[in-house]
Amino acid sequence: MNDLPAPFQPTLGLVFWTLIVFVLLLIVLTKYIFPTLVQMTVDRENAIKQQMADAAQMRAESAAALEEQRQLLASARGEALAIVAEAREAADRERSIAVEKTRLEQEELLARARREIGAERERAVADIRREAVDIAISAAAKVVGARLDVAADRKIVEEYIASIAGGARG
Repeated sequence: MNDLPAPFQPTLGLVFWTLIVFVLLLIVLTKYIFPTLVQMTVDRENAIKQQMADAAQMRAESAAALEEQRQLLASARGEALAIVAEAREAADRERSIAVEKTRLEQEELLARARREIGAERERAVADIRREAVDIAISAAAKVVGARLDVAADRKIVEEYIASIAGGARG
């Protein structure tokens, strides 16, 4: 039993066949597998480079889009503020017009009321004069005892009252 070699002890035949299998495996790997692995590695590296370039381009585009969005937002805010300011000015103008119109209407109403008051005063004064003339004629008729010409009497009394009123005004 001693003539069998130990399983882990190298022998010349084992070394020979191990070298032949290694060389054949190395030839197969070098000819078919390594070029494929190297090409896959190069392709993967190129794909990563392309993805990084695409990511950088997308980042630049997104930064440009963000800046454009900020500018549009600032522009929209400016336009909104301008519209609000314009609306306030329009409201102020409308309010001013309404206030002026109301003031003019009040002045017109006041002038009309003054004219009506003046006309009423004139009518009241005329009515009081007529009654005063009638009372004066009646009193004069009683004093004199007879009734004279009513129209002539009225004219005399009205002239007298007018002269008194004219003297009081002057």
